[in-house]
Amino acid sequence: MSYFLETSRVGFRTWTENDFVLAKELWGNPIVMQNISAQTKLSDSEIQEKLNSEISNLKKFGVQYWPCFLLESDTFIGTCGLRPYKLFDGIFEMGIHLLPEYWNKGIGYEAASAMIEHAFNTLNISSLFAGHNPQNLASSILLKKLGFRFTHYEFYPPTGLNHPSYILNTEELSPGK
Repeated sequence: MSYFLETSRVGFRTWTENDFVLAKELWGNPIVMQNISAQTKLSDSEIQEKLNSEISNLKKFGVQYWPCFLLESDTFIGTCGLRPYKLFDGIFEMGIHLLPEYWNKGIGYEAASAMIEHAFNTLNISSLFAGHNPQNLASSILLKKLGFRFTHYEFYPPTGLNHPSYILNTEELSPGK
């Protein structure tokens, strides 16, 4: 498989129209969806809509929540990427959705670190926003470890909750990140 971005364990590629099975594996998983949406069971048409949205984001904005794979086996593990947030201010949202069997293995940190570097050094994005379900403490820990700074709570319509929200600017990165 060909990847546009790689870490020691993770490869990133773009979504295609032929990726419905992968999209369904991720966004059809109620354990994954419990942190993303109040609606933990998506229909096939809703999953297709999410896939189409990611493909459209790449065409319109040059970013998406890119599908990620283990390099050693080309096994699909989830997504990590960017989407428009406040384009007028040059801010993109960074997010990561991993299949549960890849949680707590350092893969999220590895993928997100690479995405931050890609956003700032390749795409010349100056600020990244991230938020998480308030019940997802692992995401809170990950974002702080990555250098994101808590700024506010923001209502997130898909969950119906106020999500802790963070920002990361290029100048806030510590050396070595």
